[in-house]
Amino acid sequence: MNVWEYQSLTSYASLLEENWGKPPGNLNSDGEKPTCLWETLWQFQPTFGYEGDPMRLLFSKSASPHHGFAAYHTFIEKIFQADAVTLFMPGKQVGMSDACYPDSLIGNIPNIYCYAANNPSEATVGKRRSYANTISYLTPPAENVGLYKGLKQLSELISSYQSLKDTGRGPQIVSSIISTAKQLILTRMFPLPEERMELPPNERDLIVGKVYAKIMEIESRLLPCGLHVIGEPPSAIEAVATLVNIASLDRPEDEIYSLPNILAQTVGRNIEDVYRGSDKGILADVELLRQITEASRGAITAFVERTTNSKGQVVDVTNKLSTMLGFGLSEPWVQHLSKTKFIRADREKLRTLFTFLGECLKLIVADNELGGLKLALEGSYVEPGPGGDPIHNLKVLPTGKSIHALDPQTMPTIAAMKSAKIVVDRLLEWQKVDNGGKYPETIALVLRGTDNIKTNGESLAQVLWMIGVHSVADTFGRVNRVEPVSLEELGRPRIDVVVNCSGVFRDLFINQTNLLDRAVKMVAELDEPEEMNYVRKHAQEQAQELGVSLREATTRVFSNASGSYSSNVNLAVENASWTDEKQLQDMYLSRKSFAFDSDAPGAGMREQRKTFELALATADATFQNLDSSEISLTDVSHYFDSDPTKLVQGLRKDERAPSSYIADTTTANAQVRTLSETVRLDARTKLLNPKWYKGMMKSGYEGVREIEKRLTKTVVWSAKSGQVVNWVYEEANATFIEDEAMRKRLMDTNPNSFRKLVQTCLEASEENLEKLRELYSEVEDKIEGIDRWLDIEMES
Repeated sequence: MNVWEYQSLTSYASLLEENWGKPPGNLNSDGEKPTCLWETLWQFQPTFGYEGDPMRLLFSKSASPHHGFAAYHTFIEKIFQADAVTLFMPGKQVGMSDACYPDSLIGNIPNIYCYAANNPSEATVGKRRSYANTISYLTPPAENVGLYKGLKQLSELISSYQSLKDTGRGPQIVSSIISTAKQLILTRMFPLPEERMELPPNERDLIVGKVYAKIMEIESRLLPCGLHVIGEPPSAIEAVATLVNIASLDRPEDEIYSLPNILAQTVGRNIEDVYRGSDKGILADVELLRQITEASRGAITAFVERTTNSKGQVVDVTNKLSTMLGFGLSEPWVQHLSKTKFIRADREKLRTLFTFLGECLKLIVADNELGGLKLALEGSYVEPGPGGDPIHNLKVLPTGKSIHALDPQTMPTIAAMKSAKIVVDRLLEWQKVDNGGKYPETIALVLRGTDNIKTNGESLAQVLWMIGVHSVADTFGRVNRVEPVSLEELGRPRIDVVVNCSGVFRDLFINQTNLLDRAVKMVAELDEPEEMNYVRKHAQEQAQELGVSLREATTRVFSNASGSYSSNVNLAVENASWTDEKQLQDMYLSRKSFAFDSDAPGAGMREQRKTFELALATADATFQNLDSSEISLTDVSHYFDSDPTKLVQGLRKDERAPSSYIADTTTANAQVRTLSETVRLDARTKLLNPKWYKGMMKSGYEGVREIEKRLTKTVVWSAKSGQVVNWVYEEANATFIEDEAMRKRLMDTNPNSFRKLVQTCLEASEENLEKLRELYSEVEDKIEGIDRWLDIEMES
C-alpha cells in the first residue's frame, strides 16, 4: 500500500501528523510505503510506537497510533477485507466517538478477542474501547515448583537431621545445613550463625525449622509450565495442581472445609495455628505442614486417577464419582489417607469436599474455548461469565465464555475485609521489626483493577484497615459508606496512606475511589491524638505548609489524568531511553500526580503534584500485592512501573530508603515478604528452575521470548530498585549461555530473543564480557542471514 492509497483510504491519516509527521514515517515502513504486506503478515501486528521514540510518546496525551499502525488496520479492513480482527489501543476509556482513535481503527470489523480468564479488568477495557467480544481461555497449566540442584541437597540434609538430631551427628549436620543455606543465599530474613558454632538443641531445631520452612515455601509454589493452547483442556496431571489449590480454601458459605483443615483437625490442630508455627520456623509444625501438604496432593491425585483414561485425559467424571461415593474404604481419597497418620480424617467432611471437587474437575477439563470462539465468529450468542481466579471463583469455569467483571459496588466483601486484616497485621509486624519497634507512619501502595476483581476488593480493604475503618453494606449488599474502628478495637495507630491507582482501577471502580477518599478525609477529621492518628498528623502539617484546608491537604488517592495509563517508567527502562534516576522520578510524578476529590464529584482528576510529593515524603514503606500464581514481579512490567520506592527515598528529608514489601495471597497461607526476597524467590522458582524453562522451551519460539522477557524484567528490577543480587545473573549466565546445548537451542529457536538475552547478560554481568560480545556478534550474523534470505524469497 503506497502513501496515496493509505491517505485516500484512511480518513483520519492527517490527524496523526501532529505526533508522527508526514506519512509514511519510519515505523513499520520501508521509507516509501507505510506498511509492507510481507512484514505485516510476518509480524501479525505492527508495534504501538513506543519502540521508535518512547520518550516522546510517553509524554504525549493523545496516544495516537503511528502511520504504520493505522495503515495496517486500513489494509485489514479495506483491502484484505477480514471478517474479524483483534485490536487493543490506548485512549479514552468509554463513550467512543468517531474522533477517537480506537473507534477509527476498528472501523466496521467485529473485534473477537481471546483473553485470559484471570484478567477481566483489561478484558472490560477491550469491550468498552473497541467493542470486543472477549472469549476467555485458561491460564497455563501449573504444577508445584519442586526442588533442584542445591535446594534438593539442602532438603536431604534436613531429612538427615530429623532422623539423627538426637545422636552425636546432629551438630555436624546443622553445620552443613547452615553452610549450604549460605551458599544458596537462601534467605536474608533471619541471621544464620557460623557453621561450627556450638548451639543448644532447641536453637538447632529453630534454625533447621526456619531453613526447612523456606525450602517448603519454594517447593510448594505453583509454577505455570509452558503456555496454554486454546482448545486443549488440561490433562489429569495438570488438573491435580488446580484442584489442590481449590481444596486448600475453606468455603464456609457452602459448609465445605478445606482439605488441609480436615487433616489438621485429625491430629487435634487448627490449620491456621500450623501455618503460624511453620512461618516461625517451629520444626514440628514445618514437618506437620509438609505431611498435610503431601497427604492432600496424594488424596487428590488418587481421586483424579480414577477418572483418567489411558491417554491421561479426564473423562466421565459424573458417573465415576457416583461409583466412588459412599463406599467407605473404596473411596480413593480414603484409601490414600489410610496409609498416613490422617487415617481417622472425618469421612463425611471428606465426602462433601470431594463431591465439590468432582464438580470442579468437570469444569476445569471442559472443552469449550474453540466452541465459544466459533460462536463469536458466526455472530451467534456467546454465554457470558465472570473473569477472575478460578480457584476463588468457580463461576469463571468453564472457559470459552464472554468475560465480564463484577458489580463494583459490592466491594470490598466481608471475606475480603477478613483477608485484608490478616495481611495488614503481618505487614505492620514486619515493619515494626525493620523500624526499631515503631509502626510506620505512612505506607505508599498500589491498587489495580484485576487484583481487586479477582479478590472481591482485598487490596481496597487493606487500605481501609490501615487507616482503621471498615466498610458498611446496605440491604442490597452495596458498599457505599465506611465507619471508623475505635482505637481500642484497632489496638494501634491509624496508618497514613498514599494510594496510587492504576488507570484501569480508576476507570472501573469510580465509586470505590470516591469511598476511599471519603474514608481518608473522615479519619483526618477525627479528634484523636497525633501519635495515634498519623493521617491527621500529616494532614495538619501539610495543610499548614501548603496553606490549604485540612480536607484538601488530606488528598491521598492519586492516578493518571483521565484517559492516561501507567507511569510509563517501564517502557523507558525497557527501551534504555533514560539517562538518570531523576528522569524516571519526574516521569512518575508528572503522570501519576492527578488526585481524586470526593468533594468535587464529576470534576475529573486534578493535578496536585506538590500534595503528592509531600505525602510520599512521609512514607516509611511501600507495598504491592501478588494475587495469582501465574503472574509475579518478573512476569509483567506493571509492578516496577508502579513501584515508588526510589522516588520516596529521593523525596524524604533524611533520604532514607523506605522498606518495600510484597503481599503474596496466592495460597491459603498468605505471606508478606520484602521486595528483595520476592525477586529472589521469583528467580529461584521460575527463571532458574529447570522445570519452568524446559516447559517454556516446549512452546518453541514464544517460549524463548518468555525466557528473555523474564531475565530482562529481573534486570529492570535491579535498575529500578537495586533489589537483585549478582548470583541471579551468574546462575542465568551458567544456565542459558555457558551450557552449549541450551545456547544452541535458544539461538536456533528464536535468534531475535536470544540476541536480547545476550544483550541483557552483557548489561548485567561483570564476567565473561569478551565471550558475551563474541556471542552477540555471532547471533547478529545469524539474524542478518535470515533477513537476507527473506529478501531473496520476497524478490522471487
